[in-house]
Parts: sequence; C-alpha cells; structure tokens
Amino acid sequence: MKEIIDGLIKEVNESDKISPQIKKIFEKALANTFTTTMRETSRKDVFVITGDIDAMWLRDSAGQIRPIFYIDSPKADRLIKKVLDRQIFCLSKDPYANAFNEIPNGRAWSSKDISDFSSPWVWERKYELDSICYVLQTAYLYYEKTGDRGLFDENFLDVLEKLVDLIELEQNHENSPYEFQRPDPWAQSDSLRESKRGTPVAYTGMSWSGFRPSDDSCLYQYLIPSNAFAVVVLRKLSKIMETLSIREDLAAKMASLAARIDEGIKKYGLVEDEDFGEIYAYETDGLGNFNLMDDANIPSILSLPYLGYGKVDDERYLRSRNFILSKKNKNYFEGLVAKGIGSDHTPKDYIWHLALSMQMMTSRDEKEIEYILSLFEKTHGGTYLTHEGFHKDDPKEYTRDWFSWSNSIFAEAILRYLGKDILRKVDLTD
Repeated sequence: MKEIIDGLIKEVNESDKISPQIKKIFEKALANTFTTTMRETSRKDVFVITGDIDAMWLRDSAGQIRPIFYIDSPKADRLIKKVLDRQIFCLSKDPYANAFNEIPNGRAWSSKDISDFSSPWVWERKYELDSICYVLQTAYLYYEKTGDRGLFDENFLDVLEKLVDLIELEQNHENSPYEFQRPDPWAQSDSLRESKRGTPVAYTGMSWSGFRPSDDSCLYQYLIPSNAFAVVVLRKLSKIMETLSIREDLAAKMASLAARIDEGIKKYGLVEDEDFGEIYAYETDGLGNFNLMDDANIPSILSLPYLGYGKVDDERYLRSRNFILSKKNKNYFEGLVAKGIGSDHTPKDYIWHLALSMQMMTSRDEKEIEYILSLFEKTHGGTYLTHEGFHKDDPKEYTRDWFSWSNSIFAEAILRYLGKDILRKVDLTD
C-alpha cells in the first residue's frame, strides 16, 4: 500500500518550507502507517491495527487513513472505501464496541469485562460516542471526495439507521441496555465510575458516552467534544442524503437529532470562567456539575474547528483554546523541553504529539506554528516517529513506540502547513 502515498512523500521532500528533520519524520511516519498497520482480509475489506495492539479501533483507523484524503488517486479512494467497509462491518456486529478483532477469535483486552453482550469479534466494548462519529465522518468525507453514490447501499443505510437510533436512545441513558464494568481495572478510569451504568445524569438533549476518546471513562457522561462531533457528522450526512433524495425520512431524523444535541451543548455545555470568560466545558452531567479541562485525544475542545464545529476565529472557541493551553487545564504541562497538552491516560507531565499536531492545525499564529514544528524536531526520542506521550523534560522518556494514529495526524498537520486541503469533488459546504 506504500505506493499510494509515495507521491505525497515526494511532494513534501521537495518543499523548501520545512526542515530536513520534519521531512524525515513525515516520510517515516507515513510509511510506518501504510506498510505496517493495514491488511486486506478474506472479505476484501481492509483491517487496520492501531500499531502495537493487534486490534482495530474505529477511531484510530479513521485517523490513520486521513492523509490519503489529500491524494487524487483511484487507489487512494479504493483503500478508503475498504477501510470504511470494515468499519461498517464491525459496527454491524456491535455498535457499542470501540475495538474489534480481524476474525471471530474471542480475543479481548479483558476477558472479565461485565457487559450485557458478548461477541467473538469484539476486542473491547467501551462505548465511545466518538467511535461512531469517526465512521460517519469517514463516510461523508469519502462521498465528498469521490461522489460515489454506491456508498449508500442497503447495508450501509441499515447500519446507519441503527447508529442514529443508538445516539438518540442515549439521549435518555436510563432507557439504554448498555452496561460496562471491568473487575480488575488498571485505574479508576478503566471502568465506568460509580456503577456499571456510569455516573448520574439528567436529560440535556446531548447523547451519553461511557468513555472518552482516550478510552478513559467520563467523569460526567455528556462529553462535549464528542457531542459537537455528532452534530457535525449527522448534519453532513443528512445534507448529502437529502441532496441525493436517499432515505429522506432518515435524513430528516438525523438533522433533527443534530439540532437537539447542539441545543443541549449551548444550554448545558458552556461555563463562565473568571479568567477567560464563557468557555466550553469538557464534560457535564446536566445536574450542575462540570469538568473544565481538555485531553490530547481527538475529539477534544482544541479540535472543534478541525472537526467542523465552528471556526478557528470564533470568540468562544478562542477563549476555550486559551483556557486549555494554560495551567488551568490540569492536562497542560510546561517543561524544560516542551509545553503542551497531555492526557489522563498517561502519567502527569507527559505531552502528546496528537495534541501538538492539533494545536498546529488550529493556530493562525506563525510563531506558535514554528514553535510546534521545532518541538517535533526534538521530541521524537531518536525514532523519527511520533509517540503517545513524552516527558516534558526528557523526550527520550515516552509511551508507545508504535502509535499509528499519531503518525498520520502529524502527517496531516504537515500537509495542511504546506497549503494542501482534503480533496473534494462534491462541494456540500454551507
């Protein structure tokens, strides 16, 4: 599959806008993703491992293929579709699961998890709203890139309807069948908190999520970035289906659901901070509790305009961005070598390359962008790859040698820095 990205590598290597160090990281990061993590299955779809874990995360796999949305190539289009086909197949097996096996071998992160459902296809069943959103994002981006109406076949529409019903059901989690408990969690956040049904919530119009995109459990179950992501993907697919006169009843239902979630975000997801003004909370429960922070994993508050929820110059977003890039965000760290956002998923003082890539893509400040590029040059730990987290004082102390999602998002950040944009044959922008 490397031949698909050879042109991108050549184009970046010929640029005089970035350093030889960045070019070397770009080439190695992109080649790593497309030569080590993807394999075609007997179903003729493509299974994508996350890197050092031999399982397919819906979220990670969507991020891993992001760079090929910048390539005008039938081979790139076919690869996207084969990954999307696999994602849809996975969701047909269990829409609540976040990670899957290539074959129904029963392998699992933990064989002791307590849930209401078990499938040999499922590697882990942490329900994360963003996992669904990533698959729907891949679908609408694929259509915009190719104009392939064949995407909307009976199988896709059947799974899509089930996903929309699930997101709507989880607006009232008390009616949901979903439960999860890990009897031997490595940390409190490795299982739903307080009970196997999570912490208490009130109705807000937003949709419940058990876990964050870090795979850590939510403190409060309405995760604002994931709900914002849901608003975007539901609206995008709804507009496409309405334009094509495909299942207009379902398209209308998706648009209505997106509007209710968006109203919930605006009514329950905003907080007045004494230093920064009105900002987005990371999580809330509709009962008056808020978690003011951000996490390196995407979706995040930092990533909202990248996801399509507002613009980089929106005042509310800028206030929120200033908050999360300050010491008021418990996951923001400043050290001898670097400063940036980390995650509850890794130890204190570890900065994530994912967050640096996102900070770069959501900045209009050339000095900030140049600073982040300099951090990539000196924080790869001698590997010329990006990692999960690295220590703010010593980049040779890092987690995960092989983390393909981060490598691909770094590659996308460089492509955007060089002025490239996702290719679209069908323009459905508002």
